[in-house]
Amino acid sequence: MEYRKMEKLGIETSLLGFGCMRFPLTGTGKISVARAEKMIDVAMQAGVNYYDTAFPYHDGESEIFMGKVLQKYERSSFFLATKLPCWSVQTLSDAKKIFEYQLERLQVAYVDFYLLHALNKKSFEHMCELGVLEYCEELQKEGKIKYFGFSFHDEFEAFEYIIKYRKWDFCQIQLNYMDTEEQAGINGYKLAEEMNIPLVVMEPVKGGSLANMEDNVGAYFKEYSKNASYASWALRWVGSLPYVKVILSGMSNMEQVHDNLNTCSPFVPLSPTEQITVLKTSNEIRKRVKNNCTNCKYCMPCPKGVNIPMNFKIWNEYGMCNNLGALKWQWGAEMEDAAKAKNCVECGLCEKACPQSIPIRENLKQLQKELDKAVFGGNEIEKNSTSEVEKELK
Repeated sequence: MEYRKMEKLGIETSLLGFGCMRFPLTGTGKISVARAEKMIDVAMQAGVNYYDTAFPYHDGESEIFMGKVLQKYERSSFFLATKLPCWSVQTLSDAKKIFEYQLERLQVAYVDFYLLHALNKKSFEHMCELGVLEYCEELQKEGKIKYFGFSFHDEFEAFEYIIKYRKWDFCQIQLNYMDTEEQAGINGYKLAEEMNIPLVVMEPVKGGSLANMEDNVGAYFKEYSKNASYASWALRWVGSLPYVKVILSGMSNMEQVHDNLNTCSPFVPLSPTEQITVLKTSNEIRKRVKNNCTNCKYCMPCPKGVNIPMNFKIWNEYGMCNNLGALKWQWGAEMEDAAKAKNCVECGLCEKACPQSIPIRENLKQLQKELDKAVFGGNEIEKNSTSEVEKELK
């Protein structure tokens, strides 16, 4: 197993980290305990020492499951990471209750890595106002948290603001060979390195999209190596960035565990020729975009509240990766109904402002039909049911 030093913290972590949000499930949607436990056991035996869970994973079951499974291992043999669900914290008391409940569920006296979960600038400022940062610093002094950091989902400017706000022990960002310009992106990686803040990477295979490509898209990979999995290429691209300390993979079956272990034991950085192969593949994927929106936001604000860049981003990502699971979350639950393309009244102001000369009005009509069909299948009952789910999620 490849290990990387977090010099700032004086520790070594396995390059492969076990993400605990995609365990195998039973027919009723619960964690398949026996299968998931065996996966943890195999990872432990192979030297994986970083385990990442969170308060909401598997509807709260993930922390409980990990608390039980890890009891049979020496506490010093693994690093345990979990996260504070900032969206559920309205008062400082909320943060305190959640943390104590997490210790209870995890059956531990302390958490190694504690993160403010899925920060954007607005949620971070809210945590600052409530005094959550000071509370977590107190937990560190008490020994209940060893290392304090954050996971991030926003634009680079927000990442820069947050990472420079205080002296963080570590941070976690989304990064893969398709998302170098998304969220914190490769600039976030470089900034973390410049500031000597250890970096944990999530979504190395983009929610499964880079592990389950159609063969015609992954042809360059197969031409180079018939036996290497698509996921191994994605993990090796991330791991070839020397300042990445942990690559989180949310493994759902034993096959994925063994494949990831093979990739990291030993880990072999991409050669220059392999880097070119990844670049050729990413270019092939990008050819499948639906339009050439660059997210410049000149079309915004829409007078009717349509989030034009977000609509196009979801449409383009689905076109590139054909990941129905990701689409169902983005379009069916995450995207607010009021911001969807269907609310366009065709005033044309957006097209006048668009530097790419995109036929925005026509594209909005097209994407609404395509994404609704993919997610809801034209079934109004299912669609209405999903709308109720949306309300609960929000």
